Amino acid sequence: MTSIGSQITSKVRNIAQLGRPTIDIQLDDAETSGAVRASYVTSYSTMDRIQGTVAITAGSDTRFDEIEIAFIGLAKTHVDRLTSTPTISGRSEATHRFLKLVMPLDHSLMPQPRILYAGQTQNFPFTFVVPEQLLPRACTHKVASDHVHQRHLELPPSLGDPELAGFNGMLLDDFAPDMSRITYGIKVKVTQYRDADSTIYTLGEKMRKIRVKPAYEVQPPINVDSRDKEYRLRQEKVIRKGLFKGKLGTLVMESSQPKALMIPGARSPPSTLSTMTKILLRFDPADESAQPPRFGSLNSKIKVTTFFASNPRINFPNRSTNDYDLMCGFYSEMVDLSKMCVASAQWHRHESEASLALSRRDSGVSDCSEQGRNSSSSLPHTNTSTYSTANATKNYKGKSFYTATLLVPITLPENKNFVPTFHSCLISRVYALNLSLSVHAPGIADPSMTVKLPIQIAADTSESGAARIRETRAESLAIQDANEMWTPRNVAPVQASPMGGPDGLPDYSAFASMHPSSQGRALAMQG
Repeated sequence: MTSIGSQITSKVRNIAQLGRPTIDIQLDDAETSGAVRASYVTSYSTMDRIQGTVAITAGSDTRFDEIEIAFIGLAKTHVDRLTSTPTISGRSEATHRFLKLVMPLDHSLMPQPRILYAGQTQNFPFTFVVPEQLLPRACTHKVASDHVHQRHLELPPSLGDPELAGFNGMLLDDFAPDMSRITYGIKVKVTQYRDADSTIYTLGEKMRKIRVKPAYEVQPPINVDSRDKEYRLRQEKVIRKGLFKGKLGTLVMESSQPKALMIPGARSPPSTLSTMTKILLRFDPADESAQPPRFGSLNSKIKVTTFFASNPRINFPNRSTNDYDLMCGFYSEMVDLSKMCVASAQWHRHESEASLALSRRDSGVSDCSEQGRNSSSSLPHTNTSTYSTANATKNYKGKSFYTATLLVPITLPENKNFVPTFHSCLISRVYALNLSLSVHAPGIADPSMTVKLPIQIAADTSESGAARIRETRAESLAIQDANEMWTPRNVAPVQASPMGGPDGLPDYSAFASMHPSSQGRALAMQG
């Protein structure tokens, strides 16, 4: 009975599809053949052109009214709510169509009358340009600030689709959970208007997914609060001489947000994503005889966090607010980067904070004098990183202390797909850099110190997109100059103000008649 039922269902489906036209969407710069076509996906960046042809073939004579070719962007999320109350448990879903660009078709290409004849193929070319940002109507919900609204209007990257994740021809994991997905595609719909019931009937539709990797500029560093649970820029640890002995001193590990990683533009040759960060170490001894501890190894990891929600986000998401919101969730994954031995790092002794400040001042004076003697040098030869130190601890006694600096290279693995840091109405992606330093000291129960730094990933545009951006800006400047040429101007002589010269700028002629003493006071005020 099961096989007979499936055969009947298949026949009914074939009969229903018999009158529907076949739609084929071809991209000009992505058409290959065989297995290569199945595994290769072309990437498009900001201001790139997406060109191709839509071929529609009908199996029987079919009357139609409209053919719509659109470039769309969709964000889909779902959040599973597991609570003890059955009335509020379950799954909440959300779909946000943040982009829809419709291609205006040339009516001369339409068949007259509008009938798709059996066996004949109608071709319709299309061209779209990936916009620099979304229209304001893409984000109409309430937000905490204009900055949040502006970030929501940035084009998000393709995310969460295993058919599209990757870079250029490679399919790689982009760390997105099943609960979040951002998809772009070319969608074609053939419709027919029926007078009998005054409805629009869809004869056929098809969507071809494409990968969009928009350009992202480097944003200002994040202002990390000391109470932030996600990031920690500084850690202090008291070191003892032994298990039940006195204090040896206080060790400090401190760092700041490193320079952003930059993803190359779409269709660019793959390159290694790398940057550098600096760790400042300080040891405030409990007495003058105490020596600083020895270093072991330094482990670096990057934490990838994807936030998703089933309702629009008012502010940038974070872990602390997500714990109390049943309409949002997050997924984090830790990726190992490197493990390096830092046992050879040297401590530098300073007699006091005053001596350190004096060494900084003397270094600046010597640099300036050296630059004056060598006029061929365009920039002073300064090395401020040598004198950068962490702030003193509350246990610092105002005497000698030790400092050290570790330069840590950060390189992302090439077998993963790292998308830029972004924030949209429903989905966000952020990164954090975890640096863990092992310390050899007898009185430490946990021989490691860790800082968690926010790190940003930005993206360049493609070469073609960058050229088109320059052309667009040049055209805008030309139009602006042309408009200014025809703008009416005031050619009347400028009236000098009582406190200004003939060009309207302040001068001292108004004080000429003053008493000499009052004039001196006025000049002093102006100076």
